[in-house]
Amino acid sequence: MQRTEERAEEEAAADADTVATDDAAPGWPRYWPLLFLGAATVPGTVLYFMGRWLETPAMQTWRTVCLAVTVQALPFLLLGTASSGAINAFVPARVFSRVLPRRPVLAVPVAGMAGAVLPGCECASVPVASSLIGRGVTPAAAFAFLLSAPAINPVVLTATAVAFPGQPAMVAARLVASLATASVMGWLWLALGRAEWLRPVARHSGHQAGGSRWREFRVGFQHDFLHAGGFLVVGAMAAATFNVAVPRSVLDVFSGSPWLSVLFLAGLAIVLAVCSEADAFVAASLSGFSPIARLAFMVVGPMVDLKLIALQAGTFGRAFAFRFSAATVVVAVLSSALIGGALL
Repeated sequence: MQRTEERAEEEAAADADTVATDDAAPGWPRYWPLLFLGAATVPGTVLYFMGRWLETPAMQTWRTVCLAVTVQALPFLLLGTASSGAINAFVPARVFSRVLPRRPVLAVPVAGMAGAVLPGCECASVPVASSLIGRGVTPAAAFAFLLSAPAINPVVLTATAVAFPGQPAMVAARLVASLATASVMGWLWLALGRAEWLRPVARHSGHQAGGSRWREFRVGFQHDFLHAGGFLVVGAMAAATFNVAVPRSVLDVFSGSPWLSVLFLAGLAIVLAVCSEADAFVAASLSGFSPIARLAFMVVGPMVDLKLIALQAGTFGRAFAFRFSAATVVVAVLSSALIGGALL
């Protein structure tokens, strides 16, 4: 009997120790069912309301515009970057210096027109221009090619025709305005440019002796496509957000004024930095603006945007990049207004 009582006391003491241990332990094990329930319900609730939000008319419109711009522009982006990579790998830079006239005044428009037959994105045109200058081409002609190549090459003009069906005047206006801007900027450099503004940096462009041309093509194509593709997606998302989020009253303030609309879309092109093979589809989606304003978007974008300013500053120096970019914007806007007013 005594042993039974002692055993009962020992069991009671053990139970008391267990309770004390439970009290001393962290409190969360007691509430694990609640934690499990929260972990199961909170994400589901968030996904439910997010799904409801994604199904709203505004988000459906956003998805439609974003997907339409991306899908329409992707084939042209693919073709343009492939052509740029092929030219960089298989066409020697000395070819450009041989076909240009010796007189700089004549070399500028010829270099500008060369951009109409040589596809290339704006990212590749900067190192190509640096290489041309390093091989003896006058800087004015190299800069004219730098501006025209991504703006009036066959891929870009074809994309513009697809983005603006039944509007050949828009394609012609883009060609003439872009070529005029490139030529004027080349002549301005001849007249006003200073050697101390230009600080060329050694940068490889084209085939290297002993290297595989196909490997250079693959590497260049991969770099240009991934780089430009990222800007395409960002530009498509920005265009979709612009169409959905900006109130119509705000658009009316800019679209109602001819000059404000032109300046607004020119500034938007600089900020969005959409690849030239895809910007026509973004411009076509901005249907609330006038044709001249959308023309300014397509003329300014391939010549001046945030990434191009950074590339030019790293290649030629900041003194050149900021002066050249500011002057290019002014000339491009004026060319768009004058030529667009005459053709559109």
